[in-house]
Parts: sequence; C-alpha cells; structure tokens
Amino acid sequence: MPTMPVMPERFHLYDTTLRDGAQQEGIQLSVEDKLRIARILDALGVTFIEGGWPGANPADTEFFARAQTELRLTNARLVAFGATRKAGGTAATDPQVAGLVAAGTEYICLVAKSHDKHVTDALRSTLDENLAMVNDTVTYLTRLGKKVLVDCEHFFDGFRANRSYALDVVRTAAEAGAEVVVLCDTNGGMLPQWMGDIVSAAAQIGVDLGIHCHNDTGCA
Repeated sequence: MPTMPVMPERFHLYDTTLRDGAQQEGIQLSVEDKLRIARILDALGVTFIEGGWPGANPADTEFFARAQTELRLTNARLVAFGATRKAGGTAATDPQVAGLVAAGTEYICLVAKSHDKHVTDALRSTLDENLAMVNDTVTYLTRLGKKVLVDCEHFFDGFRANRSYALDVVRTAAEAGAEVVVLCDTNGGMLPQWMGDIVSAAAQIGVDLGIHCHNDTGCA
C-alpha cells in the first residue's frame, strides 16, 4: 500500500472565487456581491482572497476602491491580481502595474508566462525579455513594500515542453523577491504522477510554492 505524503505543518488557502470563479459562464458579480462574498470567505478562515484585477473592468476597480474603507477582514488578506509589465517597458511606468499599486492591498499576485511557446507566440516577445518582465515587476513592487505572489501560467505544460525555461521563470521570481510562486495547471490535464515529479523539481529552487489546478478534465 503506498505511503501517504506527509502534510506540511502549515499551508494556506488562496481563494480565487472573486476572479477565476467569476469567469464562469452565467456568473456576473456586482460590487456588492463581491464585498459580501469576501466577508463570507473571511469568516470561513481562508488566508488570501483574490479580489479581482483592478483596471480590467469598472466593477473590479470600484471593488478595490471601496474595499479600502468598507472591507474589514479578520482572518484573510485581500490580494489584487494583475500581470507583469509589458514587453519593452518598465514596471515603474506601466499603467497596469500602477493600477495594482493603487488598489491599496498589501499583497499582489502577478501572472507570468512560463511556457516558452506562449512567450514567443502569445506575447510575441523573447524568452529573455519575459524573464526581465518578471524580475522588473516583482522587484519594483517589493521595493514599494508590496508582498508579491507570482502565478506561473501553464507551468506544468511549459515544464514538459522546456523544463529549464519553466524553472528559470520560477527562479527569477524567487530571486526578485516573490514570497510565493504558484505553479498553475492552466489546462487542467496534469495527472498526479506527473505533477508530483514536476513540483519536486520546482521545490529545489527553495521558494515557497503554491498550486493552482483547473478541473477541465476532472484531474484537479
């Protein structure tokens, strides 16, 4: 009989209902809905509540503005979600990064490309520039006193396509000051035996890791 893995002494729940959950077909949350759900999640004892993407739509922008005065959380930390700065620019002058700072949260979660093909085909950038985007944005935000998490989008598929580059993204985020690097199974098709080996490889970098699994194929 296989031995069950030992649970860590401490782990945290990071709830994405207000952003990822709100993307489900037929779901449209008002600002009042989001404030109400955030209070319920706080009462449940989750550690982090991802509130949305400030600047992406009027509701999320208003939510973070109102949260600064109306949302009093006892257990949870509110997190603003966004992206690394654009290719060829700087974090200090990127309007989207400025929106994250203006959200007023202690914690910020950045999504970063970790699949080499997505960097070249979707971002239409170079692999080195993508690493610079991660480094520049994390460094800039941490210097402002923000605590940064980095979501490595399509990490598991990226690892299988180009192991060294996927790990370079994790390492770059960690060295720039990210508190947690989140490994994302964005397509939701990673089997447990593959996932365990890949997480073990990422753990060798020495940064705290998170896991974000989609359930497209029932694997989460």
